[in-house]
Amino acid sequence: QLQASGGGLVQAGGSLRLSCAASGSIFSIDAMGWFRQAPGKQRELVAAITPGGSTNYTHSVKGRFTITMDNAKNTVYLKMNSLKPEDTAVYYCYANIQQVLGSGFVDYWGQGTLVTVSS
Repeated sequence: QLQASGGGLVQAGGSLRLSCAASGSIFSIDAMGWFRQAPGKQRELVAAITPGGSTNYTHSVKGRFTITMDNAKNTVYLKMNSLKPEDTAVYYCYANIQQVLGSGFVDYWGQGTLVTVSS
């Protein structure tokens, strides 16, 4: 299971931090990250990170968002600075998890948390 938290309402230029903890049967995690979906738009990858620390960001958030991961806690964080109204969306965390040794990796999704940025 993935449990996300940290969304809310913030003014443009403000900051928020999202958290997402993975729990249950976890042998290995290949990557964790965040997608978002704005009204009327497709879901897009915002940022992703591997346990080794490799990161990937969509162009529109580079320099403003920072993704980190606590491997011991199986938790991913997204620090969002300089928020813009166009960042308004439901943010979904995901994790690519291997539950037991020898099994395949499967994508799991959190429940989504709403981020609203007012102008």
